[in-house]
Amino acid sequence: MKRIHYTDIDPVQFNNEAAKQIKGRVLIGKADKAENFCMRIFEIEKNGHTPFHAHEWEHEIFVHSGRGEAFCNNEWQPVSRGTALFIPGNEEHQIRNRSEEPLIFLCLVPSTAPEL
Repeated sequence: MKRIHYTDIDPVQFNNEAAKQIKGRVLIGKADKAENFCMRIFEIEKNGHTPFHAHEWEHEIFVHSGRGEAFCNNEWQPVSRGTALFIPGNEEHQIRNRSEEPLIFLCLVPSTAPEL
């Protein structure tokens, strides 16, 4: 078993045209010999956002804290602490922070997807 606090993992910073003001961490992945899934956590700062993108694999998201918006099903929908999202493969999506506090969410992807 692995037990770790997410802040003990060094974040990967994303801050470019596609992804703005994001820290990403792999909590459980290939290095842990996880065969089926990769668990990641992302922190999006004020006015930050993930890329607007689509990919072949599904993923599941759980919002831990903060408030923002998710583009899914071709519209912007509010998300906040406790919101869960299922994003099917090949669906365009993006998450953006529209609040003063960080938007923190867990994201699960299949082990065949890129970890970050």
